[in-house]
Amino acid sequence: MTRLIVDGIEIDVPPEYTLLQACEEAGAEIPRFCFHERLSIAGNCRMCLVEVKGGPPKPQASCAVAVRDLRPGPNGEPPVVLTKSEMVKKARYGVMEFLLINHPLDCPICDQGGECDLQDQAIAYGFDSSRYAENKRAVEDKYIGPLVETSMNRCIQCTRCVRFMAEVAGTGEMGAIGRGEDMEITTYLESAMYSELQGNIADLCPVGALLPKPNLFKARSWELVRTESIDVMDALGSAIRIDTRGREVMRVLPRTNDAINEEWISDKARQTVDGLKTKRLDRPFVREGGRLREASWQTAFRVIAERLHQSRPERIGAIAGDLCAAEEMFALKLLLRSLGSPSIDCRQDGTKLDPRLGRASYLFNPSIAGIEEADGLVIVGSNPRKEAPVLNARIRKRWLRGGFPIALIGERANLTYDYQYLGAGTQSLADLAGRRLGEFERPVFLIGQGALAREDGRTVLALAARAAAANGALKPGWNGLAILHTAAARAGGLDLGLVPDEGGLDAAAMTKRGALDVLFLLGADEIAVEPGAFTVYQGTHGDRGAACADVILPGATYTEKSGLYVNTEGRVQLAERANFPPGNAREDWAILRALSGALGHKLPFDSLSALRKKLYDAYPHCARHGKIAAHDPLDLALLAAAGEKIASTPFASPVADFYKTNPIARASAVMAECSALALRFAQEAAE
Repeated sequence: MTRLIVDGIEIDVPPEYTLLQACEEAGAEIPRFCFHERLSIAGNCRMCLVEVKGGPPKPQASCAVAVRDLRPGPNGEPPVVLTKSEMVKKARYGVMEFLLINHPLDCPICDQGGECDLQDQAIAYGFDSSRYAENKRAVEDKYIGPLVETSMNRCIQCTRCVRFMAEVAGTGEMGAIGRGEDMEITTYLESAMYSELQGNIADLCPVGALLPKPNLFKARSWELVRTESIDVMDALGSAIRIDTRGREVMRVLPRTNDAINEEWISDKARQTVDGLKTKRLDRPFVREGGRLREASWQTAFRVIAERLHQSRPERIGAIAGDLCAAEEMFALKLLLRSLGSPSIDCRQDGTKLDPRLGRASYLFNPSIAGIEEADGLVIVGSNPRKEAPVLNARIRKRWLRGGFPIALIGERANLTYDYQYLGAGTQSLADLAGRRLGEFERPVFLIGQGALAREDGRTVLALAARAAAANGALKPGWNGLAILHTAAARAGGLDLGLVPDEGGLDAAAMTKRGALDVLFLLGADEIAVEPGAFTVYQGTHGDRGAACADVILPGATYTEKSGLYVNTEGRVQLAERANFPPGNAREDWAILRALSGALGHKLPFDSLSALRKKLYDAYPHCARHGKIAAHDPLDLALLAAAGEKIASTPFASPVADFYKTNPIARASAVMAECSALALRFAQEAAE
């Protein structure tokens, strides 16, 4: 630790701290534009100037000076730093004056108004006049894609966006051209960006130069009600904030959670907002004469009850979809069990994961943050960039530090970091199970659904576990077997045991012609249902599940209900309700409770709190929000005992189109535009 005195307060800080961080540790507020804790130091805005006693007789950029570089006093006294002296005050006045020379007076029409760093710091550290009366420079706005709008007259060249795209996103799509007054921030040849994390640069921009294009001129920040929630567009469970005005969701922003997403979110998490209100189901429907007609809740329940009473329990089944919260999956399980049905499944993608093999067999055991402690990575049957872009950024962050070799088995992909390609399928994995890639202390074997959602998925999982054990990933104090899910509901469904009982059918078997008399789809839109069974669809959008349904029950999206989600590492998180469902749509647990009464099998709860109490009693770990419950180590013998003949088919990522993985995303016009651009870019790259 290094001792120094900041504004008369003596503190001890690590020597690698910057002077800016040390000053903030002492409680001093240091203005900044270019400095960001998660990006490299640029030192080009000069707003963070401080005075260092005994140093050069001029202000110092506190973001670019390390504490270890300060010299002690003549008699060994700790270095003295002043953040409020006349020198500092005058320097900040001058810097702010320079920054505002060319900045337009756009505040009344700028969407950044009310949450703009430049506004705030001009009030706090500037003054009310300027010596400069010259004409302001004009910069042509650039097209950089459908997600980020540019107004480059406002740009102060802090280069946060440039550094983010180069360091975190890993695509390096933005840069600076020209020098001095002619300097401009732009993409290469003013082309659209293709990173799945590009929307984060609008959050990073300290002025209104980069703004979220789909949200332009729709709301002011002070009009919005903020609700903390959890992202369900992938299985990571990133922390988000949902901003609403009245009943409408206006935008989604990231919240800081160092254990999962740090302060980034994917573009799909951020900009599917328009999909929340497009193609929505807002009233029940019943199919008559081959056509769906509007019906009352009582009529829909009566039609379902009549059909169920004509069916035997073993001819009834249910599939839970990818966006379901734990409460409605638990209620669905209770309802199916009360009807006597053994056929229930949450694995509509066909993955062969099974809770009977132990919790360690289907979770991201080293944890997301644990990637930074690892010293090697093997990716099997996954494309993290498409399946979990924020996780991919975390992997890149660890790779940039060095000493982190990465190997890949599966389809080749641009993952924004270098890797050793070991092969395409099971033979390469089998070879790895018999040899060591290197001497690792804490390696991670990341297994994707591209390796598990296939007929031999159970055998592949056992083979991957053997390879992990052979390379030192499974040992006391470290479980490096990391299962990466693609669905927000998957880990929660497995925790709750939503898999077929003995004699029951799995999701694939239930959808076959003649397999069942009645099939209940709880938000299951990613599976094709063959004609034959009487199908009840409870969901939010007129998507694939609704198209094949005989009865439609309108449910609530993740923003319209309070629910628990278990992310891929097993962390239980609470998503709060931000707005209300449209029309006659209702929360899913409430629909299931009302339906159970109509069926004569009334579920034992009348409120969400009562349902959660039942859930917590049955599964106590669900009550520990934000925590990862401890579980037994992986049982390799049990895993190896359950398997089938392995196929030689190459592994392929289940996410073909990142922007269209669920009904909300498919209903979004913004995601459709992003998807078309991504397809065009892929075609150009192939040529």
